[in-house]
Amino acid sequence: MDWHIRFSDEKGCLLLLDQRFLPNREDWFECTDTASTIYALQTMVVRGAPAIGVTAAYGCWLAAREAAGEGWEKRLETLLTDLENARPTAVNLRWAVRRMRAARDARPGLDHEALCAFWLELAKEIHEEDKRLCRLIGTHGATVIDDGDTVMTHCNAGALATADYGTALGVIRGAVDAGKRVEVIANETRPFLQGARLTAYELHKDGIPVKVACDNACSLLMKRGMVDKVVVGADRIAANGDAANKIGTSGVAILARHYGIPFYVAAPLSTIDRETPDGDAIPIEDRTPREVTHVGDHQITPDGVGVFNFAFDVTPAEFITGIVTERGVLLPPYSESIARAFAEREAEESAR
Repeated sequence: MDWHIRFSDEKGCLLLLDQRFLPNREDWFECTDTASTIYALQTMVVRGAPAIGVTAAYGCWLAAREAAGEGWEKRLETLLTDLENARPTAVNLRWAVRRMRAARDARPGLDHEALCAFWLELAKEIHEEDKRLCRLIGTHGATVIDDGDTVMTHCNAGALATADYGTALGVIRGAVDAGKRVEVIANETRPFLQGARLTAYELHKDGIPVKVACDNACSLLMKRGMVDKVVVGADRIAANGDAANKIGTSGVAILARHYGIPFYVAAPLSTIDRETPDGDAIPIEDRTPREVTHVGDHQITPDGVGVFNFAFDVTPAEFITGIVTERGVLLPPYSESIARAFAEREAEESAR
């Protein structure tokens, strides 16, 4: 499903499958400048940490193109800051903008035209890189799934949340590709219903057996022995292994611990933020109340009643069985395994 993020050379814009309307409509949203890219990020036209990172990389190119003219360098910095601050929790947004900036700074003296050309190629490289990393996550993650498992997942960490294949769903796809029989329980994921709308949409298209469960059915399903593993994605993982994911994930992890069910987080190293020491330091996005008060255009709460709409919560590292990355399955203590994974990657990059 790598077609949901496309760069159009013909139109000179980024095309995003508008996830707000799935599974009923497949509409396309055009990002033509910084404002439209920020709008797409904030309104969930595109969501999922790796997909946000890919979108932000192209957004840097759009910002550079938009800044053309005298004094373009100063305008570009303002646009990049706006883009980087579009959403607070998913660290891949900041990671992508910083990576684009660092690549530019390593090539001083680029004029406007040269920078635009360089950044477009780098954005395309980041796009392809994410596809490759998700396949590796799937390959490593397949080792923690047994033939015949029923896997519960929360939110959507599939192809729609990445450039292709997915992280949590990449683990499931990797197991299926390895010849294992796998069934999936997709928690509906209120209030935006990513599980019901997006995860079920993806898996059904792939022919992978999936059933949607209400979020508050987790305990009953686990108690009845209907869940063998839990695999979720992440929007930011702290240096100690605490993982921020869609609201409700920590509750699923606590239930999994109670019932003795392995709980895995799947994410690329780019989602691990070594500048964030633990989960308490992860900013939690507070979104518009309308996502809770309405389903589509239908209001479901009384006028004047307040709501909570925190978009994420943090699962403590102690509840996580393993973190599946492109470099393998990281195990506790995570402060050590995370540091080792980065050190090994950096050593390999230095040797090239």
